[in-house]
Order: sequence, then structure tokens, then C-alpha cells
Amino acid sequence: MKTIKVPSYEQVSPANQAIFDSLKKGLGFVPNLYATFAHSETALATYLALQNAKSSLSPKAREVINLVVSQVNNCAYCLAAHTALGAMLGFTPQQILEIRRGGVAFDARLDALAKLVRNITLERGHAAPALVQAFFAAGWTEANLVDALVVVGDKMVSNFLHGSTQIPVDFAAAPSLDA
Repeated sequence: MKTIKVPSYEQVSPANQAIFDSLKKGLGFVPNLYATFAHSETALATYLALQNAKSSLSPKAREVINLVVSQVNNCAYCLAAHTALGAMLGFTPQQILEIRRGGVAFDARLDALAKLVRNITLERGHAAPALVQAFFAAGWTEANLVDALVVVGDKMVSNFLHGSTQIPVDFAAAPSLDA
């Protein structure tokens, strides 16, 4: 089987090199998954535009989605990255594990979001009507639903890229759900 390698700065296009430079300034490094998008002339910029698009969802709500979807898809890379990001946003290690399990007992609104997103991911987009209703009953809006689905799609893309390439994870491994 062909092994997909993480491209170096010198191996990517000048447009992607400029993005690498921006990532290094903002993050201090270019994560391997982002670098892997740069095998394509356009995918890295497209993905970052999607990931950084304006949203009606808070950063914490988006992180709940990222963690739930990555857990359902068993993406070691995204679980590692989003465990770190979740902690930066103020979630405790125990809360991150709870979110990954698909429930959020410490916040009813985020709980409705997590349960819906888990169901949507497991059922390939076919949401259970009761979970959609619970989402709206928790105070979410139609705009929030649409934006949540955009984040689900974003995370599916990165989960699938890692699942197909198995590039090395350059974040601390996410703890097991048994932790």
C-alpha cells in the first residue's frame, strides 16, 4: 500500500507555502493534517476558509461538534487536536471525555447539540426527529442547525483525510474513553 507522506514546505506550491507561513505565525507550527491538505493546490485554502468561516455557533459549541464527530469517526488525529483545543477553551479533561461520549450533563444546551450531532454522524445525516425537536427546545435556532451541519461537514472532511492517509499525529494523544 502506498504511504502518504506529510509534504514539506519545499514540496508544496507557493500559495500553500504562504499559508504555511501564516499557520506558523498563528500556531507556531504547521499541523501535519493541514500540511497534508497541501498535496492539493487548492484544498488547504478551501478547508481553512470553511473551518474559519463566520458562524452563529460559539467556539465552545463548535468544539463540542468537533469532539463528538471525531469520536464517532474514531479519528485519532482530530481527537488529539480537539482535546487540546477543548482544554484551551476551558473544558476540563472530564468534560472533554463526557463530550466525546456524546452527552454534556454539565450544560443542557450543549447536551442537546452533542446528542443531535452524534445521531446525525452515526445516521449519515438522517437526524432523529425527537433529537431535532430537543435541539430547538434547548434554545437553538434554525441558523444554529445549519451552522452545526457545516461544522459536522468540516470535521468529516478532516476525519476522512486522516482516516485515508494515517499521517502521524503531532498532538498529544487523546485519552481513552475509559479514562
